[in-house]
Amino acid sequence: MKSLYSLAQSPVSALATIAVFGLINTSGFGADKKLVVGFSQVGAESGWRTANTESIKSEAAKRGIDLHFSDAQQKEENQIKAIRSFIAQGVDVIAFSPVVETGFEPVLQEAKKAGIPVVLSDRAVKVSDDSLYKCFIGSDFIEEGRRAANEVVKLTGGKAGVAELVGTVGSAPAIDRAKGFREVLEKNPDIKIVMSQSGDFTRAKGKEVMEAFLKAPNAKDITVLFAHNDDMALGAIQAMEEAGIKPGQDIKIVS
Repeated sequence: MKSLYSLAQSPVSALATIAVFGLINTSGFGADKKLVVGFSQVGAESGWRTANTESIKSEAAKRGIDLHFSDAQQKEENQIKAIRSFIAQGVDVIAFSPVVETGFEPVLQEAKKAGIPVVLSDRAVKVSDDSLYKCFIGSDFIEEGRRAANEVVKLTGGKAGVAELVGTVGSAPAIDRAKGFREVLEKNPDIKIVMSQSGDFTRAKGKEVMEAFLKAPNAKDITVLFAHNDDMALGAIQAMEEAGIKPGQDIKIVS
């Protein structure tokens, strides 16, 4: 049976890190033989991700783990190359935060064939065989989307035009937060998504997309911004301010 460790909406990225390394049995390893872990990170798209990377490195050092770290720079192909490199190096464990949900099955099959256990951190993958990874440690992104939508209902009395800044296309948090958000909107028909576009989880892209939203013919319909993460929301706030719009007043913000 697959293990699932949920850290829904945890504000401390180190919790996920401790969970990752806490699941790894270091008995049998010591001064003469360190546990070797290959970790492929999504990138550095947000402040949360940067803090997550720092906590991964510090927790590994604290536990005496030989960490082989790779930054995928938000590219799936880089992540697959890194995982194949970890397999070739013969690491003891592979952990990674998937850039997107799909496309990892072949390389995970290679890891399984090599006898290397895989841990998913923060984001999930879609595979036909769940035995390709040992466990997933992360948030319930669908529930996060529901909570965001419920906050919109509370802030607006159930009537709003929503501009949505979506995360990286194909990523688990973007897919699931959008799904949870829309579940609640189905019960609140007077809240409508009037615009939706990916901001790729970055502040710069969030600002760029929000600027485009504000120039759209139906910009006057926007009363709420729903951003899939804080960095995109911060970029959007900058765009609003530069356009003479008061964030939180003229346009309410939920992130």
